[in-house]
Amino acid sequence: MTSSRTPVVLGVESSCDETGFGLVSEGVLLGQGLASSASQHAQFGGVVPEIAARAHLEAVVPTLRIALDDAGVALPDITHVAVTSGPGLATAVHVGLAAAKSIAWSLDTPLYGVHHLAGHAAADTLEHGPLPDRSIVLIVSGGHTSILAVGDLVQDPIEHLGDTLDDAAGEAFDKVSRLLGLGYPGGPAISRAAADGDPAAFTFPRAMLRPGDAPYTFSFSGLKTAVARTVETLERAGEPVPVADIAASFEQAVVDVLVTKALRAVRERSLDTLVIVGGVAANARLREQAQRRCDEAGIALRVPPPRLCTDNGAMIAAVGDLLVRSGAGPSGLGIAADPSAVLHGAQLPLPR
Repeated sequence: MTSSRTPVVLGVESSCDETGFGLVSEGVLLGQGLASSASQHAQFGGVVPEIAARAHLEAVVPTLRIALDDAGVALPDITHVAVTSGPGLATAVHVGLAAAKSIAWSLDTPLYGVHHLAGHAAADTLEHGPLPDRSIVLIVSGGHTSILAVGDLVQDPIEHLGDTLDDAAGEAFDKVSRLLGLGYPGGPAISRAAADGDPAAFTFPRAMLRPGDAPYTFSFSGLKTAVARTVETLERAGEPVPVADIAASFEQAVVDVLVTKALRAVRERSLDTLVIVGGVAANARLREQAQRRCDEAGIALRVPPPRLCTDNGAMIAAVGDLLVRSGAGPSGLGIAADPSAVLHGAQLPLPR
């Protein structure tokens, strides 16, 4: 069904351990609801797919109601539905996709499949407006660390410049947090501990920064191993483990690599804007260091507020809203989950 009404796009996100619904109209975030099952995964030190899927099932209806109430929107006011159809945990993606299909079918509204990482990039538009004609986007999350060259987010192909060879930055935070006994999720735990530490106390490796290394490729496994060996050496010597100093030094090592490679991409592409998104973009040290170095280089830095950095339905609604306004055709109710979807474009499946 097509509509002459002002578009009100519902976004649905369930790729990992957050159940998110958001409502966006013409680039404006109307409201959102978010539920997390992180506390249920804490004892395992990471996300358990079956637990996440069950939590999504329990959270879908109440979280949708929260989003509608927050936006002051009734269900029949929704004109389009957008949903993360990949990548992500297969069982988790299926729950959100089934919910989105049910809503779209019951309301007779178009359904758009959205690539989760494009959603992170779109989150910034809800705070700072449309992206420039060309920009570099650094996505830093629990499962992804990527540098992208982006034009029009929903009409142009998205160019992957580099990814991580092993752990994503967020995974490294989780693993180091576990080594230091700080718990899960690791990002906020490391950040809190690091606030009282000395980032120069330990010299941890900055991988893939030597001449001849792939310019936009990341590796954090060696850094994690270096932290583990430092802790082991101290414990064997009977010395106390300076948790705050190790956390701060580890955090600084991650930030140095992320910012250096992202700024390299901006300069080598002769661009003037860097966008940093994803869960790790909420990290205070990353935001501060990136801002300082961008200011020094005359580069505009865009980072969404922390509430839009973690997985959420608003970012998926933002992509849906851009797709609707661009005139893109819907993906349709037959769309399948694609848990390992490669990012080539914002919509899934790619329009033919």
